[in-house]
Amino acid sequence: MPGREELPSTLERSSREAQRTWIKAHDSAVEQYGEGERAHRVAYGALKHTHEKVGDHWERKEGGRKGPSDPQSARPRGQGGRSGEGVDESASKQHLYDIAKRLGIDGRSRMSKPELLDAIRKANRSKTRAARSQ
Repeated sequence: MPGREELPSTLERSSREAQRTWIKAHDSAVEQYGEGERAHRVAYGALKHTHEKVGDHWERKEGGRKGPSDPQSARPRGQGGRSGEGVDESASKQHLYDIAKRLGIDGRSRMSKPELLDAIRKANRSKTRAARSQ
């Protein structure tokens, strides 16, 4: 299966459900658009509808909620928009606080929701880089 061969490292550390979602969307996009960046973008877009990035892996969204997690995922394909980098911008502030706590983000109790989103994105990037270098 081509998608399994191209599975990103963050998905290798994720649940089988997250892996299946990404692989199925990737393989479908490869059939439609060919191999490359576009297929990966489509696969991540599909994944973001059910999962969110937490540190160096992907987890099911809060309460099993489905739907776009950021403006880019909410727009029709090819129309751009800002990416939430896998962080569910629709999640409750409490949920974001809980993720920030798990990621060891200092000062989280004083942060607004946008600040929590930014801090989680930053922590996710650093944890992913650290996991890749191991």
